[in-house]
Amino acid sequence: MSQRVLVFLTGLLLLTALGSYVYYRRTVARVPVDPWALVPDDAVLVTVTRDHPTLVRHLKETQLWDNLTAVRYFQQMEDNLALADSLTGGRNVVLRFLGRKRVLTSLHVTSPGRFDILFQVPIGSVREYRQVRSLVEGLSRDPRFLVTTRDYLDEVLTEVRPRSGGEGVTMLNYRNHLLISANPVLVEAVARRLENLDAPTVAAEFQSTDYFQLRDVDATLLLNQRRLPQLMNVFFRQELGTEIAAVASLARNEMTQLKLAGNKVVLNGFANPETARDALHQRLVGQPAQRLRMAEVLPLRTALVVHLGLGPAAVLRGSRPPLTLTDSLAPAVQPLLDSLTTQLSQEVALCYLATASARARPGKLAVAYTANPGKVGLLLGQLRRAVDASPAFGRVGPYQLHQTGVPELPQLLLGSLFKGFGPQPVVAQVGNYVAFGDDEPALRQWLTDIAAGEVWSRSPTQVAFLQDTQPLARLSVMLDTRNCWNLLLRGLQEERRAGLLRNESLFKRFPQIAMQWVPAANEREAGAQYFTQFVLRHPAVGPAVARPQNPNGTGSVLDFKLPLSSSPELVTVAGAKLPGVLVQDTARVLHYVTPDNVVAWSDSLPGPVVGPIYRLPGGTGVLLATPASCFSTTAAGRCSPTSP
Repeated sequence: MSQRVLVFLTGLLLLTALGSYVYYRRTVARVPVDPWALVPDDAVLVTVTRDHPTLVRHLKETQLWDNLTAVRYFQQMEDNLALADSLTGGRNVVLRFLGRKRVLTSLHVTSPGRFDILFQVPIGSVREYRQVRSLVEGLSRDPRFLVTTRDYLDEVLTEVRPRSGGEGVTMLNYRNHLLISANPVLVEAVARRLENLDAPTVAAEFQSTDYFQLRDVDATLLLNQRRLPQLMNVFFRQELGTEIAAVASLARNEMTQLKLAGNKVVLNGFANPETARDALHQRLVGQPAQRLRMAEVLPLRTALVVHLGLGPAAVLRGSRPPLTLTDSLAPAVQPLLDSLTTQLSQEVALCYLATASARARPGKLAVAYTANPGKVGLLLGQLRRAVDASPAFGRVGPYQLHQTGVPELPQLLLGSLFKGFGPQPVVAQVGNYVAFGDDEPALRQWLTDIAAGEVWSRSPTQVAFLQDTQPLARLSVMLDTRNCWNLLLRGLQEERRAGLLRNESLFKRFPQIAMQWVPAANEREAGAQYFTQFVLRHPAVGPAVARPQNPNGTGSVLDFKLPLSSSPELVTVAGAKLPGVLVQDTARVLHYVTPDNVVAWSDSLPGPVVGPIYRLPGGTGVLLATPASCFSTTAAGRCSPTSP
């Protein structure tokens, strides 16, 4: 080959390389990467956070921060953040790095008894890329860690492992999107996902939804309800999976916005109906949403309620189930069952009662509304005579309870969602409601509470809770975490109970939980969605009560229970446009009101606040004085004496 030809080929090669580089910079690199395209398809839950300093502030103001930091998983994260700060020689380096980035956190079930988390953090500049590289280089120089790289499907994976053993992290940087997980399987799943980025993402049905365009949104959550039973099986015993799957089959996925404010965590959004055969949605489509009117018969010992609003209850049963009775009785009994089902309508509920011990089996009730209680009483009497059940009955106050004589009667009347009532269910009527219990003690407990007036409709706490929920809904799942504590311990797998006990304070932080699905007015049209609302609520027992400021319900005004003795002092809050306020009442209690007009904490002082209030360096609190002492306050609301 002549020298001229060699020079020509070399120049052609360099020109091709330069052209490829220019093409990549101008065509490929400039096309933004959809972060949802990097989330593996088996994600059960995906959260998106943006304003991390404000999110941390809201977690502290809702008093969730201390509860979260007590969880072992978050303690490990806190240790990792401290390690990152020490290696980079800064403070809060990771929190400042996250800033206002959109960070995706996805949860995946990676084995029958394990779930893992994948983090996705965008890198926005060369400076940030150097920060990440400096952190990895610092870990490689640290004798406690081993940093290695390996190729997987033409992608370079970086693994950081403690030399002493235990889990590390695996990282992948794809076009300035940093993927991190303690389980390398998830990062490998991202690498496989890169081979087909044009495939629909887990959020494909919510492409036009961006809740961050709204004000005061702390995060967005995407839930894949089809995979929710798979996640629940990680925690709960296998026999509960059927009931969980039946309730979850109303929708296939949903995306909600999350807001943290005062004593509540509220998630609002939309869900796509489930299209699979025999799904709960397919049975209830077209049925009207209803109010929860049965608060007058829900006792205060209720742990869990699954409430269904519908028209005739017969739609739940679907096709007629086969009778388990003898053939000689079946012809006489089936018409009675059909007539009973016809009398039930508007609302039915599955209710579990609290127990004193995790070893005790919780009482289980099926409660249904009837517009004609007299007719239902006659049909139940005819049914008892048809199956030759005992005519004896028990009495609790003004109410009677009877044996039904028909095994699994609630399932025969209301469908498979109401199975598990055993061979001898009992029945009682209270006003327009008929209740079936799986045994006599459960029904006696229910009647005793109703006779004593210990029901939701007479409890100001429960009434306030119901006022925070949607008035009309197709499905409502309501929990009292304090009442269902033993119920959860009983249902959890043995190896998960210790974890629940360790995190008891976090779980009981919001004892009132409601999850609701409201159908669209035109739900038979293509694209119709459920409106969903999840509310986690702590009963308001603070020093002030919020009431609407305007007739249309917008804005709020705080009414303090005791008169205020001081003028409000403005306190600058990091990451917030509006300041907070410190006020003191006549009992010498100091209250901090957040920029969201919520009392975050209160603490007593020995005297009135005098003089100006100074903000401590770093925004960690304020310095104030009484006539005899100086005090410093923390973000958690502790007023501690300090030397002047």
